[in-house]
Amino acid sequence: MTKIEHIGIAVKNLSQSVEIYQRLLNADCYKTETVETEKVRTAFFRTGENKIELLEATSPESPIARFLEKKGEGIHHMAFAVDDILAEMERLRAEGFTLLNEQPKKGADNKMVCFVHPKDANGVLIELCQEIKWL
Repeated sequence: MTKIEHIGIAVKNLSQSVEIYQRLLNADCYKTETVETEKVRTAFFRTGENKIELLEATSPESPIARFLEKKGEGIHHMAFAVDDILAEMERLRAEGFTLLNEQPKKGADNKMVCFVHPKDANGVLIELCQEIKWL
């Protein structure tokens, strides 16, 4: 893992939360995106080299909707950048971690992603992110 890629925060209302975080971080939202496969709408902010991702459910079946139902708004996951997601997934499996998906999948912000089960990381959902490079 090369760095913290972003911190994901589950929110009930994305537009209201974007306004809050613009004021809080003194920075504009640089990107919004809907990820249909995850049933989520996202908004990204940069603060220096760090990023914050706000996540709003687009369906009651969304993992974010379930998270909000159980825990309310707040930190949902910590994402780490990796150079080779397949190699990192294999390394983590060999270390005994439970991965929530067998293969990387397309995520937000031009990334391939994979999640590590929170039970294996002291209750924190971990996301691995690899930038999709176009030839």
